[in-house]
Amino acid sequence: MVTGIAISVNITLIGLFKYADFTIKNINTLFSTDIPLLKLALPIGISFYTFQAISYIIDVYRREVKAQKNIINLSLYISLFPQLIAGPIVRYQTVNNELAERTHSFADFSYGVRRFIFGLSKKLLIADQIANLWTLATQTNQPSVLYYWLGAIAFSLQIYFDFSGYSDMAIGMGRMFGFHFLENFDHPFCSKSITEFWRRWHISLGSWFRDYLYIPLGGNRQGKLRWIFNLFVVWGLTGFWHGADWNFVLWGLLFGIALMFEKLFMLKVLEKIPSFFSHIYTILIVVLSFVLFNNSIADAATFIKSMIGLTNIPLISAESLYYLHSYFGVLVISIVFSTDIPSAIFRKITINQTFKKIADYIEPVLLIILLLLSVGYLVDSSFQPFLYFRF
Repeated sequence: MVTGIAISVNITLIGLFKYADFTIKNINTLFSTDIPLLKLALPIGISFYTFQAISYIIDVYRREVKAQKNIINLSLYISLFPQLIAGPIVRYQTVNNELAERTHSFADFSYGVRRFIFGLSKKLLIADQIANLWTLATQTNQPSVLYYWLGAIAFSLQIYFDFSGYSDMAIGMGRMFGFHFLENFDHPFCSKSITEFWRRWHISLGSWFRDYLYIPLGGNRQGKLRWIFNLFVVWGLTGFWHGADWNFVLWGLLFGIALMFEKLFMLKVLEKIPSFFSHIYTILIVVLSFVLFNNSIADAATFIKSMIGLTNIPLISAESLYYLHSYFGVLVISIVFSTDIPSAIFRKITINQTFKKIADYIEPVLLIILLLLSVGYLVDSSFQPFLYFRF
């Protein structure tokens, strides 16, 4: 009973602040009422720390962890500032021992600094720069199929570098203070299926829904129909977690449909065809789906129709070619650094001890350059808030 009350309090809080106006709007639409909106300010990061609190309550109930009797340590877990406002969602068992006693070392601190700088530069030097291409594509007076594709690809890359950049910063800052947070991204654009994509994207959220909703509902152990039901519940709520609007719910459900079809029919096919085609299939689904992430359903439908040539616009326009040329370098850098290629090259180079010594001298210089460039963009007031601060 106490567990149920504790979970209900957390759900009520997130429901009040995040979903109350959404509910009122839909009631007003359905019943032609005029209930005033609450217009409550959304606490930054409420979706993240609420899920952390719920995971702790359930883990204690399941006796997977011991209840924390020190209120300061418990408060520290719920409000860990490095990842408080945009994740990753940290499980209590991950940091349990480190809450009371942490070991600090120069190696950990230097790793944390490097990781923080890399994350900051991913956000400011890549995500914020490529974001302009999405803005241009949605506001253009010379639309074309190419322009819409450029915008959609740019937005998908922006989301990745924005969110993974914040996760890198959080993991790095946590390491500086002696906390070892788990990874939240694993090069998701290298995936060869949507199933694999969601094992690599926002790992902490996916594992949360798996452990605290999908498996308790029965997972895939209670027949095909029940499994499909469980899948749609989980993915509908995954979309709803991201935002209080129907486009987010539809976004989640579309991924649920893709996962269902892969499990039933497509995974064996994807395993047999050349990797290039399975990569293209995955990226196409992801890019098209993320159009829903930043548009109403009606606007997203029009945008996607334009992408596949179902509206009366040309294939190419002079403006789209101009901005393709202008942003070509940023696009190439974004695509390359969204893969494991740079890390793989660095690992191969540093196998040789001579090259490793050279890299040891070059890396700090590169980090200083990245930091100075990032600070320059901050001072220049070109910084855009993290996208996931909305959630």
